[in-house]
Amino acid sequence: MQMNIKYEEDYYLWTQTMVEKLKNKDYLNVDWDNLIEEIEDMGKSQKRAVESLLLRLTEHLLKLKYWQAEKERNQKHWQSEVVNFRVLLRKRLKESPSLKANLAEMYAEILPDSKRSMSKLFDLPEQIELTLTQVLDEDWFPN
Repeated sequence: MQMNIKYEEDYYLWTQTMVEKLKNKDYLNVDWDNLIEEIEDMGKSQKRAVESLLLRLTEHLLKLKYWQAEKERNQKHWQSEVVNFRVLLRKRLKESPSLKANLAEMYAEILPDSKRSMSKLFDLPEQIELTLTQVLDEDWFPN
């Protein structure tokens, strides 16, 4: 394996080279700056994935709760999406359980975004009745 590959030249080969260097305890030749940046990005990526799933989940629950004109036609599809997003969210949180501590903060940030997005499709009441507990409850669906 080429040992002097640069991060900017071939990302995949760089990752494989860094793994090999770490396995061989060749710490002096590890590209520490880029490796540290990549590890930081991995953590941010996990958080963004949870936020994205929470956003999509919330949007679909808002559709089920408030979009009456399309509910009859789309309800089963939206319910299926809610189930899928909850499963994916549960799996992400199982992989990174420390993110559970941030869920309330994430929800508080994404709820206005969900409302803004969905308000372009249908009218929403001023006060949304949708709690994080309901969003995360795998058995809960709006009436």
